[in-house]
Amino acid sequence: MLRLQSEVMFAVDPAFVATSHLLLELSLCQARLQDDARYPWIVLIPRIAGARELEDLSGADQTLLMAEILAAGRATRALGEVAGRPVEKLNIGALGNVTPQLHIHVVGRRADDPAWPAPVWGHSPSLAYESEALARTLETGRAALQDSKS
Repeated sequence: MLRLQSEVMFAVDPAFVATSHLLLELSLCQARLQDDARYPWIVLIPRIAGARELEDLSGADQTLLMAEILAAGRATRALGEVAGRPVEKLNIGALGNVTPQLHIHVVGRRADDPAWPAPVWGHSPSLAYESEALARTLETGRAALQDSKS
């Protein structure tokens, strides 16, 4: 019951709404595509009101979050494939220094990407998806995440 009450009060920080697109509602997290076409990049936001740290999740939700991170990793790899830029390394991070709402970045990296080997955060302005590429990327991400739910 506590989790249900927390989900009712949950709201995505406006910073995520402005910089990403909804992919899918998973069991615990809202999965969003980061609007930067240079990187296959999924952000997972646990639907737990007030959560800022991993320790704010119950043990069961921590376990579920790990499963959803792994699913997002597979989906991120699928995004790289559809873009013709296969992922060589997954970067997974929960920073929250700028936007404190608990969220986990799952970023597909390549040795030839613009920020390599440095972090993608703050490297340079993002490059928004063009409409056709966005539609294709959202479809691929949703299908890959949906496959993970089955």
